[in-house]
Amino acid sequence: MSAFLVRGGRIVGPTSSSIGDVLVHDGVIVEVSESISLPSGCMEIDARGCWVGPGLVDLHAHLREPGREAAETIESGARAGAIGGFTALVAMPNTEPALDNVALVSYVLERGARTPLDVAVAGAITVGRKGESLAPMAEMAALGVRLFTDDGIGVQDPSLMRRALTYARPLGVRLAQHCEDELLAAGGSMNEGEVSGRLGLIGRPALAEELMVMRDIELVRLTGAPLHFLHLSTLRSVQLVNSARRDGLPVTCEVAPHHFTLDETSCQGFDPLFKVHPPLRSAIDVDAIREAVRRGLVDAVATDHAPHAPELKDLPFDEAPAGMLGLEYSASLTFEALGDDPDPVLFFSLLSRGPARIAQLRREDDRVRHDAHGGDIVAGDDANLVIFDPGARWTASNANLHSRATNSPYDGRDLKGQVRTTIAKGKLVVNEAVLV
Repeated sequence: MSAFLVRGGRIVGPTSSSIGDVLVHDGVIVEVSESISLPSGCMEIDARGCWVGPGLVDLHAHLREPGREAAETIESGARAGAIGGFTALVAMPNTEPALDNVALVSYVLERGARTPLDVAVAGAITVGRKGESLAPMAEMAALGVRLFTDDGIGVQDPSLMRRALTYARPLGVRLAQHCEDELLAAGGSMNEGEVSGRLGLIGRPALAEELMVMRDIELVRLTGAPLHFLHLSTLRSVQLVNSARRDGLPVTCEVAPHHFTLDETSCQGFDPLFKVHPPLRSAIDVDAIREAVRRGLVDAVATDHAPHAPELKDLPFDEAPAGMLGLEYSASLTFEALGDDPDPVLFFSLLSRGPARIAQLRREDDRVRHDAHGGDIVAGDDANLVIFDPGARWTASNANLHSRATNSPYDGRDLKGQVRTTIAKGKLVVNEAVLV
């Protein structure tokens, strides 16, 4: 089936929304209007009571391939993403080996092209993500890579980070930073504070994140190069980025759902499911991050989807790897965070249009590889759409996850709002919350 009529949904544009129909044919939106007659041979999708918006875009997905396929593959990650309403994923480079060269980037792009979604690649800033020498960013950029990061560990050397920003600017690409000063955070497994002290665990202080945010803002001021801050977790970090933005600096930031839904007290049972870097913070920071989401003070919500093989998450808390799953529940958790009267325009700004702009997954010039995401829902747009039911109520279950891994902390949590339908690359991938 290549023709769909999405009937009676609230069509959410960049600034407003209205009830209407959307007609899709051969992968393209051909008509958007208040009422459209059902063409012959066209599948009708009932979207009454639902939001119809651009397919979600995840800036921050760990798909683990190559090297750790026991936890996730590009194909299984794409399935999980589709269930979560995503039509595009940006694969992080901390694979084994790291995505720091043309051959490995080409491998991931080729594997991604076999999935129902668009899979873009974030290349490594440094060779092997070791923070010692710059990776060949120009060569990877020629393949369409638009985002570069050593995610998992920030670039610790400020001189090297300055050179990376200087090198990236004329390429038209954006660097993204995992902000933690490793000397301050070394050995820490959770947020430093009263709870870590009571549990006898070494903490990772908020200052470790905030100092690197401060440093890199000044490097942006010096170089003029754009920079994206990954998974910010403290009130002060978000304040610093917004202050820099008011100064006219080209900085953007994302937050992850676990940083506005879970706090450090989740670690009291020593369950490694709740171990992430940067760590779950204090209730004050969690409330502040949620408020920043509601006020549109962050550019994107990104999942930081981090699958791990079960045996690794069975290790003691301080020995287990950091990270949790995020793709399948991100939309619902973000919807909840927006409060009692959620704004659909803000919802799609955070989960689709903002991320697409940062990752350059919308057409800006002929060099951009992916050009179909975060659209305005108008005739001529490529058909990457999601239908989200704000009235749905459901329960998260690890038994029903589509990822290869099961390290989700939300098992048994009651959720509000659910992705009902995902149309990716013009094809029906998810319908009635089930993979087609």
